[in-house]
Amino acid sequence: MSASIHPHTVTLNTGETLSLSQHSGKVLLLVNTASKCGFTPQYEGLEKLHEQYADKGLVVMGFPCDQFGHQEPGNNEEIAKFCSLNYDVKFALSEKIDVNGEAASPLFKTLKEQAPGILGSKRIKWNFTKFLVGKNGEVIKRYAPTTKPSELISDIESALQA
Repeated sequence: MSASIHPHTVTLNTGETLSLSQHSGKVLLLVNTASKCGFTPQYEGLEKLHEQYADKGLVVMGFPCDQFGHQEPGNNEEIAKFCSLNYDVKFALSEKIDVNGEAASPLFKTLKEQAPGILGSKRIKWNFTKFLVGKNGEVIKRYAPTTKPSELISDIESALQA
């Protein structure tokens, strides 16, 4: 049984609280991120998706996480500065969160439940796992860290037209 992610709230790295219900009717791309990861250059592709599709109804959000090889050691301010200076990131970033384990963000628990990984695994395996969420708040698809943001374009366009 699928459930909408819209009831969840997210604390942004600015300290503001955002209710995902504000994005009802929009398509969301939610990504756990890290600043010192081999996939970190994907920030550039994520920002391109944000720039290309924001006015068409796509919301890109990054969720910094330090659970994989201590690749996100900074605090919220340092992470935001890194993303802005190195990748000109303008999409929203949450405060640093956990995506696995007891302290995992309730949002990521829902995302993993709705879109398990390979062989039904609920765990996030690494940074830059991506979730595409439809206008109704239900997860459409989960993408591996190796999937480049540009490879999501056809799925994003389909979701925006749905």
